Amino acid sequence: MNFTFNTVPSILFESGATARIGDLATPMMQRPVLVTDKGLIEAGLIAPAQKSLSEAGLYVLLFDDVAADPPAPVVKQAVEAARTHKADGVIAIGGGSSMDTAKVISVLMNSSQTLEDIYGTDMVKNDGAPLICAPTTAGTGSEVTNISVITTEDDQKMGIVANPLYPRMAVLDAELTLCLPRHVTAATGIDAMVHAIEAYTNINKKNPVSDALAREALRLLSSNIVTACETPDDIEARSDMLLGAMLAGQAFSNSPVGAVHGMAYPLGGIFHVPHGLSNSLMLEPVLKFNAPKAAHHYAELADVIAPGVGGTDAVRCDAFIAKMTEIVVATGVERRLSQLGISHNDLPRMAEDAMKTERVLKNNPRQVTYEDALAMYTEVL
Repeated sequence: MNFTFNTVPSILFESGATARIGDLATPMMQRPVLVTDKGLIEAGLIAPAQKSLSEAGLYVLLFDDVAADPPAPVVKQAVEAARTHKADGVIAIGGGSSMDTAKVISVLMNSSQTLEDIYGTDMVKNDGAPLICAPTTAGTGSEVTNISVITTEDDQKMGIVANPLYPRMAVLDAELTLCLPRHVTAATGIDAMVHAIEAYTNINKKNPVSDALAREALRLLSSNIVTACETPDDIEARSDMLLGAMLAGQAFSNSPVGAVHGMAYPLGGIFHVPHGLSNSLMLEPVLKFNAPKAAHHYAELADVIAPGVGGTDAVRCDAFIAKMTEIVVATGVERRLSQLGISHNDLPRMAEDAMKTERVLKNNPRQVTYEDALAMYTEVL
């Protein structure tokens, strides 16, 4: 088997680490852009990092206009702000949207390429500026991926996939996740589990390293997500969730995601449903749809999240889907599109948009048609 595995060059896993991020950043940059969102500023989560950066003598530009499912105009605004600041590095503290925005800043602020030039795979022509990412959710794994997903002006989700997007350092500080509300903990945690599952069933780039990471990620996430939801200040559960999300990120960065994400993107692009919740909504119908082609791999994952279940691949596959559904239900997230104001009249456009996500659909164990997509949306309406 031939394969290539890439990841970030440095990972720091330490509670409280962002309170000394100035010392971590100083060898890499002197004029960083700090990318985050106003909600985290108001919650006080960014203050320790800002204090550390100030004490280290760094000249910092704060960009806190990050929006969910990063809209292209906001990302372009951030790039221009970095250029005006003459930034020599980028620090992202936040969820996937902050990190995705920061990645684009790092590769475009010293480049003649436009945002539109880099959509797709391997379209980035230059190395990025030094980038440090510190996630505040245990979900996207963006701190260890070479992927950024941007929402275009016409509400399409466009992926940018290129190795220059890999951060220079990932800082995993579980203390940043202690204040997450239950619904965010649930949705982002399920998102991370989807990353692990889809990396494990990728039909193009599945490999032994991503498989090992995906299994361990799923073990950590499945055994801690309910505890993290119900006991939000449990630092051990939060740490295991953060570690699991990172491992899943490493897995799917090398063995990319499939139809759950392809089906989820229209929910975010059209209706601005948070990415983790979108994936959660589409997980069960896609697992059932894939089962005829992915039963063996789902059976292997059943051994991880439902140990002790025996029998044929088909029996263990069913047990895996049942266990995943049980976990989703236990977290309390919404499970119907109608709960989010989506009606049957919206489904055809959603199915059409899902068909445009060939970048991820090509990795799915079973080919998805427009009719298949429409049927799966209908199933969870």
